[in-house]
Amino acid sequence: MSPHRNGNLSEMPLQEFVLDGFVGGPLTQALLFTLFLALYMVAILGNLTMIVLITLDARLHSPMYFFLKNLSFLDLCYSSVIAPKALVNFLSSSKVITFAGCATQFFFFSMMGTTETLLLAVMAYDRFMAVSSPLRYPISMRPLVCARLVLGSYFGGCLNSGVQTILTFSLPFCSSNHIDHFFCDVIPLLQLTCTSTAVNELVLFAVCGLIIMGTTLVVLISYGYITGTILRMRSGGGRHKLFSTCGSHMTAVSLFYGTLFVMYAQPGAVESMEQGKVVSVFYTLVIPMLNPLIYSLRNKDVKDALRRLWQKHTAK
Repeated sequence: MSPHRNGNLSEMPLQEFVLDGFVGGPLTQALLFTLFLALYMVAILGNLTMIVLITLDARLHSPMYFFLKNLSFLDLCYSSVIAPKALVNFLSSSKVITFAGCATQFFFFSMMGTTETLLLAVMAYDRFMAVSSPLRYPISMRPLVCARLVLGSYFGGCLNSGVQTILTFSLPFCSSNHIDHFFCDVIPLLQLTCTSTAVNELVLFAVCGLIIMGTTLVVLISYGYITGTILRMRSGGGRHKLFSTCGSHMTAVSLFYGTLFVMYAQPGAVESMEQGKVVSVFYTLVIPMLNPLIYSLRNKDVKDALRRLWQKHTAK
């Protein structure tokens, strides 16, 4: 049997949830649909462009761009886990998602988010190796090592997501089936349970805090060393190129880690779910849209590759 729609559930197993999304009438929902669609389309176009560009241009076949291509793929998947269902719900009156669909969305959202967090730390380590050991860099960051680092990031993402999904969806949901969010996230789901969530909250805080703080430490140490090296450089051209490349990565890291830290790594940081929804829009749609722009607009190699690809296309 399906749960009752009046907000009170019986003891029966839950078969579906209702994603309440954002408050507001038809006009507000239409405006949100337009905003989400624009952000999603730019994210799709930008990340697909980066993937195609890095794949086709032989001059971009280096460890840094291998990691950047994987970041674009993650951003593409990350936003696609959330945006299509949200867009449908803006134009729908039911806003229903099945129990299995909610668990699936939660698993892939958590997996992609954790993997991206780890991959950004890997990218910082890659820049650290390039600056600290430039002569040994081609050996220390050979393709097999890069592939293992990426696979390790995915493994960490799957592990964390699996634990969070099992812990969350094994809880009894009996207070309501209305999720006060536009997608299935752990915080609003825990609010629907009729039992203690202390273990879940402890695991969420400990694991997410450990991942975010650990990867942040890797990034800070890597870029602290890189910054010191840049300041000691006598070549203005080399200094500018390093600042440009590392500045792009630090911008992406600051945006992504900052929003995740506010949502998951400190208890009570988000005062209301409405505030949480706004923060969620940033890391599910805005940041995946901005990353390709950050890396392309501040990167001479990417801009040159775009120019070569455009000239090759127009010459046909």
